[in-house]
Amino acid sequence: MKNTSLRSVFIILFAAIICAGCFIAVPVGPGGIPIVLQNMFIVLAALILGGFGGFWATFIFLAAGALGLPVYSGGTGGIVHFAGPTGGFLVGYLFSALAAGLIARVPAPTEKCTKLTVVRLTAAALAGYTVLFIPGVLWFMHLTGKSFAATMAACVIPFIPGDIIKLVITVPVAVKLRSVAARYLSASK
Repeated sequence: MKNTSLRSVFIILFAAIICAGCFIAVPVGPGGIPIVLQNMFIVLAALILGGFGGFWATFIFLAAGALGLPVYSGGTGGIVHFAGPTGGFLVGYLFSALAAGLIARVPAPTEKCTKLTVVRLTAAALAGYTVLFIPGVLWFMHLTGKSFAATMAACVIPFIPGDIIKLVITVPVAVKLRSVAARYLSASK
């Protein structure tokens, strides 16, 4: 199979994994924003596929949901979700994947698991989890008219412990899977 075909298969595979994350959603706090695994899968896709691979996997997931497939948190779908309180977070997924993937870069077949690699992947994951909140917080504030402090209390603070746990899981998994992905995604095949 050509390299571009394999890259497409990986992107579609990660889009499906992100979609499957919709079945685990726990509503938290007054904002109604649920704790989901989808952001972890998006960051993982970006760490393994790089910025544009993670971006396209996330885009496919968002497009599927916008078309009405039940892939958003709680098994819901529809374009209307972009206008709701979680709409900014949905858009933030794209920025999250792009930021994490550009920092992590596409894995090279010669990449070794060094301390520097782990630090870079940790920084990439941290960036991904953080960037996600920016459009989410801004849209939530715009939609609800709540203050920045109230929005942070509803949409950010309750999720920090979970995101830290997700980060601790994401980085070692990405370290293991990057070498596998590099074998198939390498341009030198």
